[in-house]
Amino acid sequence: MTRLGILISGRGSNFEAIADNVASGAIPAEIAVVLSNRAAAPGLDAARRRGLPAVCIPSKGLDREVYDRMVVEELRRRGVDLVCLAGFMRLLSAAFIRAFPNRILNIHPSLLPAFPGLDAQRQALEHGVRLAGCTVHFVDENLDSGPILIQTAVPVLDADTVETLSARILEQEHRIYSEALRIVIAGNYRIEGRRVVFKEAVSHQPSAIG
Repeated sequence: MTRLGILISGRGSNFEAIADNVASGAIPAEIAVVLSNRAAAPGLDAARRRGLPAVCIPSKGLDREVYDRMVVEELRRRGVDLVCLAGFMRLLSAAFIRAFPNRILNIHPSLLPAFPGLDAQRQALEHGVRLAGCTVHFVDENLDSGPILIQTAVPVLDADTVETLSARILEQEHRIYSEALRIVIAGNYRIEGRRVVFKEAVSHQPSAIG
């Protein structure tokens, strides 16, 4: 069974959505470890309440390469097959990415390639777009630029604030991250350059609009 390593820096709401689906059998995997770079991350306490292995490797003051080497060692020690970034607020080094080639997923609160980086929801509002959304993508060596696996659009309302738009996007994040995990675990795709191509055996492709 696929062993997941989930990396968080904060509350871990995407982790909890994944954990719910793992517990129900909707995702055929097991959570090998929940790891954070911040000891105070609420997601670690959430993992412990679920009886899941929860590990903190503090990142403060450490060189990125040194820190990533420590994290990779921990993930390998736990037998992790697939790494899920769920609000992990650190850029991964090239060495980390090479350790898990095409086996690292991230979720980002925009329709990439629009609005990469921090504060994507605020960027969307300030730019005046009519559609925002979220993206699950494979992680490469550049910021929010890896092959896109699944996206869902969320309408931007005239009355939206960063908080209200973020909340509606987060609801969709919880849904599509688990859908993306099921696709990757089933292996019903291939990567051609920057494109994720779904195999004919897939009964349905993820919809672009949720």
